[in-house]
Amino acid sequence: MARYLDVHPDNPQPRLIAQAVELIRDDGVIAYPTDCAYALGWRIGSFPALERVREIRRLDERHHFTLACHDLSQASQFGVLSNASFRAVKACVPGPYTFILPATKDVPRRLQHPKKSTVGIRIPADAVAQALIAALGEPLVTTTLLLPGDHEPATQGWQIKEALDGSIDAVLDAGERGVEQTTVVDLSGREPEVIRYGVGDASRFE
Repeated sequence: MARYLDVHPDNPQPRLIAQAVELIRDDGVIAYPTDCAYALGWRIGSFPALERVREIRRLDERHHFTLACHDLSQASQFGVLSNASFRAVKACVPGPYTFILPATKDVPRRLQHPKKSTVGIRIPADAVAQALIAALGEPLVTTTLLLPGDHEPATQGWQIKEALDGSIDAVLDAGERGVEQTTVVDLSGREPEVIRYGVGDASRFE
């Protein structure tokens, strides 16, 4: 049964954040709020958690996973940023963007795109997400909580608890979130390419 943690959206309780981090470090999978939709999160090195998420969302090997980072300094440990890419990302974060970057050697191969050796990097503005990443001390591997057969992500923590009670380890409920996802921009090539239009303003990359 998933633990249900009622977290304050602006000032998340350190005690509850610590409980979630303990579960993550123990190969757990959590549902947590971001500045867009709710997401699933787990530890970078946890193969069991990765396989559970693949099963929950029915994802194949081609799915592009994302690392939710605390800041640009942490992001640069896992994604290669040229001077131009650094300036572009800095102008948008923290915020509702996911950037596709060449992966560094610190990114496990199973989290990279199998052909392009890239990884998604995200620096969320949400207070709960930021508190989680800071307490964990490393990025969260993350993917939008969009279940098979659903056209939109769940917007309420209690909905997620009902749907995934036996499949994940905790739900951090910080109130209602939207259904629109991040804007995804590929910065791994010579020119920026908008892969998905979402909450973030994509006009600067067009």
